[in-house]
Amino acid sequence: MEQKEAMIRIRMSMHDAHYGGNLVDGAKMLHLFGDVATELLIRRDGDEGLFKAYDNVEFMAPVYAGDYIEAVGRIVSEGASSRKMVFEARKVIIPRPDLNESAADVLEEPIVVCRASGTCVVPKDKQRG
Repeated sequence: MEQKEAMIRIRMSMHDAHYGGNLVDGAKMLHLFGDVATELLIRRDGDEGLFKAYDNVEFMAPVYAGDYIEAVGRIVSEGASSRKMVFEARKVIIPRPDLNESAADVLEEPIVVCRASGTCVVPKDKQRG
């Protein structure tokens, strides 16, 4: 059975922090969604394909260095070569520098930080799925 959902989890580092207060640039979430989309296309079509366009992006909460972000995507519809996808990024672990420099908490309820939808394309001659 083909898999139509993929997930990655990554810790935001100080290298990802772009603004004051160790705030991570929202574009980093789109980078994660791109990686998830690539995995979905490989699983579906045996090819990395190309991300054609986002049709909606919503930034919903700030992301900071030290946060663990889980990015999930799924294919919601398919054309002959297009794959419509939806994505969600959630903060699942946060640092707790107020306790000590290495403290962190796993969140009981993840915080949705970004949602998006977009379309990817895999040319017919490259599809193997």
